[in-house]
Amino acid sequence: MAFLNSSEDVIDCSEFGNGSCPEHLRPASIRGAMYITISGIIIVTVLGNLAIIITISYFRQLHSPANFLILSMAVTDFLLGFFIMPYSMVRSVENCWYFGMTFCKIHYSFDLMLCLASVFHLCCIAVDRFYAICYPLHYSYKITIPVIRQLIVFCWSVPASFAFGVVFSEVYASGIKSYEILVACSSSCPIIFNKLWGTILFLFGLFIPGSVMIGIYAKIFAVSKKHSRLIRSKPENSGDEKHKRTSRIKDIKAAKTLSIVMGVFLFCWCPCFVTILIDPFMDFSTPAVLFDALNWFGYFNSTCNPLIYGFFYPWFQKALRYILSGKIFQPHFHTANLFPENQ
Repeated sequence: MAFLNSSEDVIDCSEFGNGSCPEHLRPASIRGAMYITISGIIIVTVLGNLAIIITISYFRQLHSPANFLILSMAVTDFLLGFFIMPYSMVRSVENCWYFGMTFCKIHYSFDLMLCLASVFHLCCIAVDRFYAICYPLHYSYKITIPVIRQLIVFCWSVPASFAFGVVFSEVYASGIKSYEILVACSSSCPIIFNKLWGTILFLFGLFIPGSVMIGIYAKIFAVSKKHSRLIRSKPENSGDEKHKRTSRIKDIKAAKTLSIVMGVFLFCWCPCFVTILIDPFMDFSTPAVLFDALNWFGYFNSTCNPLIYGFFYPWFQKALRYILSGKIFQPHFHTANLFPENQ
């Protein structure tokens, strides 16, 4: 997400030539280094999440409820990297928005929507793991593919309605002094939040879902410890017992991996959301460059997710080798039993 400082030195448009872009404030060498660094982040984000999308979509053996949620969240990260981050890069490096106010609102709406969609996906993933580990006997008929479809529709539709409704209605700016002057400075893409909507965004974008996820994972880890003790205490006397043991170990590992994904998300986005909350109460005194840095720190979460999957998920590592080697183009390769550890 992107926000602008509304302090007096920013809302005075006279120095920008009545809405035109200011002269470059950074040397060409600094701008070049920034373009190279940010472009690298964008490339890793796009290719990493595209690899997850191809992997889960292509291999039928990976078509499980939990993986469909991961697939949908990878789509949000891919769209953020492919459609949102390049424009944000130009704005950050050039200190200017070249694309007009209408596209500014469209860009920001999708930006906000994708961020909130990631939060909702993480909550649904936490619920999925909760049932898989805490109620394994109920999981197969509680968390079905139709249920996952409904959750995915919810994860996309609610953030989209909120983001486009808030941004295009401009209720986020109600009561902010000199907002009309900010709009006149169209080169700045001036989107800011007042006290009410900054608080609402913080509560429903971070605090409430974050609290729910932390509570769920605390319960999951309590049950996981209990399962671990049972696994160590019971010998493998039968094939059925061995299967249950393997399944519990796999669920525990998956819960740990997804808790890392959740932790990275909170670590990356928490500073930005907290700043959104407190800045209106500080008369919008947060420097614009700090807002921009926190924004990119949040974007970096979408870069980290595929790296986490690649490091912790053996099935993703194996699938990536198949993709890079071109084996996926072989007939019927997608139906082969390639991931016995995922069963």
